[in-house]
Amino acid sequence: MSQLIGVPRETAAGEKRVATVPEAVEKLVKLGFGVAVQAGAGDAANFADDTYRAAGADIVADAARLWASADILFKVRAPSSAELGMMREGATLVSFIWPAQNPQLMQALAAKKATVLAMDSVPRISRAQKLDALSSMANIAGYRAVIEAAHHFGRFFTGQITAAGKVPPAKVFIIGAGVAGLAAIGAAVGLGAIVRGNDTRPEVADQVKSLGAEFVGVEYQEEGSGVGGYAKVMSEGFQRAQREVFAKQARDVDIIITTALIPGKPAPKLITADMVRSMKPGSVIVDLASEQGGNCELTVPGEVAVRHGVTIIGYTDLPSRLAKQSSTLYATNLLRLTEELCKQKDGRLDVNMDDEVIRGTTVIKDGAITWPPPPPKLSAAPPKPPAKRAATPAPAKAHGHGAGAPAPARTTAITFLVAA
Repeated sequence: MSQLIGVPRETAAGEKRVATVPEAVEKLVKLGFGVAVQAGAGDAANFADDTYRAAGADIVADAARLWASADILFKVRAPSSAELGMMREGATLVSFIWPAQNPQLMQALAAKKATVLAMDSVPRISRAQKLDALSSMANIAGYRAVIEAAHHFGRFFTGQITAAGKVPPAKVFIIGAGVAGLAAIGAAVGLGAIVRGNDTRPEVADQVKSLGAEFVGVEYQEEGSGVGGYAKVMSEGFQRAQREVFAKQARDVDIIITTALIPGKPAPKLITADMVRSMKPGSVIVDLASEQGGNCELTVPGEVAVRHGVTIIGYTDLPSRLAKQSSTLYATNLLRLTEELCKQKDGRLDVNMDDEVIRGTTVIKDGAITWPPPPPKLSAAPPKPPAKRAATPAPAKAHGHGAGAPAPARTTAITFLVAA
């Protein structure tokens, strides 16, 4: 017998996203599932009940009935205590969960004998990219950050020459060239600003430049890569050099967008109160790490604050501010996960814990907490090429950097946002 997927209306304050969209419903039905959507679940994202009904979903007016009848729940935000009370025992939940930050929620879900797949725990490997909801939301957050900055900034982004005089372009400094940072760089360049990007990984400089921005590095060599593409906290010497770079940029630019996070820890403080004080009146800071405490010392999570003449935007719901787009991308990520879980197309999930992607995503299995997962299996390193013969010594007057010169160390201080 096929299973029923339930899609409740999100209850978190200000949340406009919905966990599936009509286009995805059609494909879920083709996989053999029944789909029930709570009435009004997609209204805030401009998906009417009739469009879900036309795609093959049933519309359920009562949230309690939907939660009690669904075998599988698709959500965006983690369930509230009230929602947990309505959830049937042994159901499967697919949602953002953040298990490290929500141990009580994990225990409550385990007590329900639930199976929980956390979209924030999808392994960072190539085969799982189509399920990567964090990157989907980070892409939207980076783009929206530029839109919010433009809204609060008092001038054009692009330079113009008009009959009334010359208008200089805005200068934008973006900290972090991860998914969110690159999206912000692309949007700001598209609006005509002078854009500079910073990242502790020098290997991403080409990506920044390819988007039309200038790469601003930190002149300090130190190995900082952590496990699985994440990073470790850097030395005080590196952090001091980094602060000097940021302080110089703060005095010169009009807009700063920060995207830096450290997994499992509060966001690093990169923009100090003194840096804010040094910025030009009317400048704007958009802090994409505000939900984890913020990269700016003066950020107020969830609010827009003005300090020393600088507008500091601490919104924690940037993806929700583009609800239709973010819902569509998130629904696609959930659909791809469902396809991995239902390869027989018989309308039933098979949570195969021998599959590396499914194992990493599953944080609770039949009431047993399975988080954290084992570390991802790394591919075997390619064999090293045979050592080259030493080069013939150069004449004494030559001063080039030959084969004997040490390779520069890679530097990575922090992970650059993905944020949901």
